[in-house]
Amino acid sequence: YQSHGPSGQFTQEFDGDELFYVDLEKKETVWRLPMFSQFAGFDPQGALSNIAAAKHNLDILTKRSNSTPVINGKCPPFYS
Repeated sequence: YQSHGPSGQFTQEFDGDELFYVDLEKKETVWRLPMFSQFAGFDPQGALSNIAAAKHNLDILTKRSNSTPVINGKCPPFYS
């Protein structure tokens, strides 16, 4: 996720093979093999809301980590 443009991806895999992904622009599920859609279904809105929540949480964490004040004017110890 980079803030300079839209990004993100939602895929579902089984044994390393992609079953489907969500097309974020069209907001629809795209099945790798169309016959899979006969046996299962997936609502892409769930994936879109998960991606939106993840981006929101990442923005908050990024802002907090970049704005953390140094305690007593000293840098924290370095651990290797």
